[in-house]
Amino acid sequence: MADQGRAPAIVLHGIVKRFPGVIANDGVELTVRAGTIHAIIGQNGSGKSTLMKTLYGAHRPDEGTIELDGQLAELHSPRDAIAAGIGMVYQHFMLAENLTVWENVVLGQEPGGPFKLDIKGARARVRELSARYGLEVDPDERVATLGVGERQRVEILKVLYRGARTIILDEPTAVLVPQEVDELFASLRELVAGGATVIFISHKLDEVLGVADAITVLRDGRTVAEIDDPHSVTARDLAELMVGSQLPVPETREATVTDVVGLAIEGLGVEEDGRPVLADIDLVVHRGEIVGVAGVEGNGQQELVEAIVGIRPIAAGRIMFDGIDVSGESTRHRRDRGLGYVPEDRHRDGLVLPELLWSNVMLGHQWRRPFARGPWVDRRGARQRSDEIIIDFGVKTPSSEVPAYALSGGNQQKLIIGREMTSEPRVLLASHPTRGIDVGAQGAVWEQMRRARSAGLATLLISADLDELIGLSDRLVVMYRGRVVAELDPAHVTPADLGSYMTGARAPEAA
Repeated sequence: MADQGRAPAIVLHGIVKRFPGVIANDGVELTVRAGTIHAIIGQNGSGKSTLMKTLYGAHRPDEGTIELDGQLAELHSPRDAIAAGIGMVYQHFMLAENLTVWENVVLGQEPGGPFKLDIKGARARVRELSARYGLEVDPDERVATLGVGERQRVEILKVLYRGARTIILDEPTAVLVPQEVDELFASLRELVAGGATVIFISHKLDEVLGVADAITVLRDGRTVAEIDDPHSVTARDLAELMVGSQLPVPETREATVTDVVGLAIEGLGVEEDGRPVLADIDLVVHRGEIVGVAGVEGNGQQELVEAIVGIRPIAAGRIMFDGIDVSGESTRHRRDRGLGYVPEDRHRDGLVLPELLWSNVMLGHQWRRPFARGPWVDRRGARQRSDEIIIDFGVKTPSSEVPAYALSGGNQQKLIIGREMTSEPRVLLASHPTRGIDVGAQGAVWEQMRRARSAGLATLLISADLDELIGLSDRLVVMYRGRVVAELDPAHVTPADLGSYMTGARAPEAA
């Protein structure tokens, strides 16, 4: 509980941060009480990440002040923030998979003398922090063998080990199943009970209301609401504050499934370093159908998508589009047959970050109109298509003449989705299409997917958002250890049920 007589842990006053053509923060106010869980919510481009990077020393504010425990502070770098007791856990984990838990935790701040590492002391310290804050993890376990929830605990232990009293979490539940979310929230309560302060960014409003002691809402770079009693508002209230409209719901309406098979996967097997990572995958997606794939990350979903796209070789089986075997075809030929692809990692596989937006809109389609005229690039056509996507998909940017890295993560995602959906695909692979985007943008993406489904698109949807999977899918399959272990009816399954199949707690034969 917060100490009412103590100065706030964090006070950001009048924070302004400008980038070329954009005011990311425009006089933001934020007060965080010590010993509380404080949520920050807002649309993509509302300034959340910029504000947290300012607090973590990654950005210098152009105007405004930072107070830590009642004292003015200047944070010139993350090193300064860490020294001031502020740690940050990013959505994309930064762990060395070939090292153990304790090695990852102490990396860069190894205990002991200059010539001898105090291994016993390091392991003991990690065990102590794990026990104190309810972050159960084996210090000697190799990170490569850990699940997503356990890796997140290691990231939190890393900042605690460095003396963090205030912990910033960026989208901490984005890749967790419901059981792991419950465990994380229990750990956060342990953290604040032990005297820590937690700030977290989230787009999942029901979760925010379930765990936060206070909420700050940002819109267009400004603070539009500071809510000290989350029990006084609903998810719909928060959505309206964020985007000026009601909370969208991921639901399908009328049935549009046809008898025509758009995508068929038969006996698919994939190997990596001689070991199977996918085995005996059989899957059919009809035109007008959305088939959802559920699974804890690392159970073969990524390999399945990459095999269908053609960027990962298959060891057995075949892949068919519209009855044609494409198993031996290149990615380009599959694209020419109408394959749309929203990749899981937008930075690695979806964008060339230094390139301008209109260049990125061409990717994967650069040999077609309106991007090409004969052997030449049609820059005018590419810019026109980019401008259409920016408007239709609500991409916040001054123009299509800015590099992709200048956009927030959510706006980068909108650009990719717009690029794929406007290419008139016949088969769509959507891997986490709404990860990291706000509720307003989620609603727009869901509506686009529903429209495409009604027009006969065959869609394979992979998502960590179980409500999204249940709401949008006509059928659900669960992947576990490289196999399809269950097929479920979305009308008769709950997120908790789905999580049980995903973690292996519920046997396949029970489906």
